Amino acid sequence: MVGWAIALHGGAGDIPIDLPDERRIPRESALRHCLDLGISALKSGKPPLDVAELVVRELENHPDFNAGKGSVLTAQGTVEMEASIMDGKTKRCGAVSGLTTVVNPISLARLVMEKTPHIYLAFDAAEAFARAHGVETVDSSHFITPENIARLKQAKEFNRVQLDYTVPTPKVLDSCGDSQIGTVGCVAVDSAGNLASATSTGGYVNKMVGRIGDTPVIGAGTYANHLCAISATGKGEDIIRGTVARDVAALMEYKGLSLTEAAAYVVDQSVPRGSCGLVAVSANGEVTMPFNTTGMFRACASEDGYSEIAIWPNN
Repeated sequence: MVGWAIALHGGAGDIPIDLPDERRIPRESALRHCLDLGISALKSGKPPLDVAELVVRELENHPDFNAGKGSVLTAQGTVEMEASIMDGKTKRCGAVSGLTTVVNPISLARLVMEKTPHIYLAFDAAEAFARAHGVETVDSSHFITPENIARLKQAKEFNRVQLDYTVPTPKVLDSCGDSQIGTVGCVAVDSAGNLASATSTGGYVNKMVGRIGDTPVIGAGTYANHLCAISATGKGEDIIRGTVARDVAALMEYKGLSLTEAAAYVVDQSVPRGSCGLVAVSANGEVTMPFNTTGMFRACASEDGYSEIAIWPNN
């Protein structure tokens, strides 16, 4: 075994190269903080499942990322959050959708995994399950920020569903710097080769009420087994069609590809250009973070001393 490794993301998409400092710096700082949090947890011996949940909770609590507190709004001006988590060794997993009051959707997904015989709970039933288990909830207005109200208004003006960090017009760029559409995720492996993945999102600006993306779909936005752990971000419909996360694992298992080779193939071949990014780790401590979009907010570190925090290619 090579040792522990961790990777996380804050969304992929058409992130403008001239993203203003006031938009870029807080996100880079948050990535650095969350990476340090994950490294400390791994070094202290926490299981990768705990580490992935811990890091995603922290990302959910950051208003500049599209998950939890920063979740974008549906066509009706409401929040519908979703998340999933998976343990590689056991393939146990949990997923939730349609959350409107749960502060940390990723932790509810884990409760579904651990406290029910099921994998996936959604909408009113998921909210009721959260209340029954004492999960922290708040009024849905907690999640509705002025920035996301403005983004919804702009998306409606142009009659479009706004995708990951896509800037539909100069007007949007001038007012926002980016569309704050993304997903957050974390993958981790310990020195014994145990793997876990966790992903959380608010979806798309101006999405139809009830729309479910790739994030809570095991094998699409999230997957982990004995070989690797993957968390994807981008255009959910394309990621579901491409079974992105599972395809990375399948290429390793059935074709004998390395993690880097498998992930690169999937991002290049299984989804349209401009639609997807992912972070992944393997059981032997390999890390990769490919994307076919303009950029992806991302960070990683491994026991051999390598670390990276980046947005665009080669920066």
